[in-house]
Amino acid sequence: MSREIIDWSLQRKGLADQARHQEKIREAIKNNLEELVSQEDIITADGRKIIRVPIRSLKEYRFRFDYRQQPQVGQGDGNSSVGEVLAREAETAGRGRGQRKGQDGSGRQGQGHQAGHLPGTDYYEAEITVDELAELVFADLQLPDLKPKQKQALPAQRLRFKTVRKKGSLANLNKRRTILANIQRNARRGDPTFGELRDEDLRFRSWTLEEEWTNSAVIIAMRDISASMGEFKKYITRSFYFWMFRFLRTRYEAVEIVFIAHHTEAKEVDEEAFFRLGESGGTRVSSAYELAARIIEERYDPEHWNIYPFHFSDGDNWGAADNRKCVALVEALLEVCNVFGYGEITEGGYTSPLMSAFAAIRNPRFIPVTITRKQDVYPALRKFFRPLGEVD
Repeated sequence: MSREIIDWSLQRKGLADQARHQEKIREAIKNNLEELVSQEDIITADGRKIIRVPIRSLKEYRFRFDYRQQPQVGQGDGNSSVGEVLAREAETAGRGRGQRKGQDGSGRQGQGHQAGHLPGTDYYEAEITVDELAELVFADLQLPDLKPKQKQALPAQRLRFKTVRKKGSLANLNKRRTILANIQRNARRGDPTFGELRDEDLRFRSWTLEEEWTNSAVIIAMRDISASMGEFKKYITRSFYFWMFRFLRTRYEAVEIVFIAHHTEAKEVDEEAFFRLGESGGTRVSSAYELAARIIEERYDPEHWNIYPFHFSDGDNWGAADNRKCVALVEALLEVCNVFGYGEITEGGYTSPLMSAFAAIRNPRFIPVTITRKQDVYPALRKFFRPLGEVD
């Protein structure tokens, strides 16, 4: 009697297709991160903001009727094998039939044009939240050169199940330990099997409150608010810092952030003012670096803190003398900081005198980036927040 062989893999085809579909969605999102990160409405959104990502639809393979009614049937000649490609749908089906392409390849004829008759590519929109997008953006980011220094306790305590007791709540019953205790008790009577469960066999997990510790780190965020920082430059600065602060608060619960805004004078502000202050006045970048150095000296001992200054400007600084002063201040800050990140925003692609002056700094812990378009925000994040010396 022959026994029927069942291919159980067919039962899992739906799950496999679903997993493949989700992987295609993640791949499409990853390929569009530069565009998604630069969306203007995201920086004012909370985690419930919905983002729509266009994704090419996936076709399921199936048999199709031959509408030309050719004299043929579908059983084949028996020479096919698993994985063999029978035919491919022509991507240019119908081209040349009833439509002649013009010299420019557009299908236009004379002054008028004829509507195309070729099929398009089907796309649909996948929806994700800002929080889900952030998980992909921050997947491989980290504070560079983070060193074990003075540790801080996290604000919240964590529950840890570490001990076992004979009394407790049934919700915390440790089944494995209970079975083991029962077998041991029965073994002492000569019957090492599980049975006749008693209260004395019960074992319960017991929890304790523990504080978690993390390495101390402070971010000094500096922003140029001079009159030369127009709408585009202002948006780039806000967009970068939006993602940077979200990254830090997602990955490093105890990190501190200091906010500095400057024109010709620098001042420490709160987070709301940092994002909302308008642009006016001239620019003296050294004022921000002097204030950062003073804050570090007064509040953040380098022996106990990992220190990360970041500054965004258009490089339109007041005079060559202040540019030289900025170079000296940055080199002094690098003596006590893990890294120093400088981002310059330009619309014409030129290099400012300040960035040219910074070229004299040879310290690998000085990280300069230039941003000329919105799509450069994500590469800037990746350049600042990766291990020192690592190249994309």
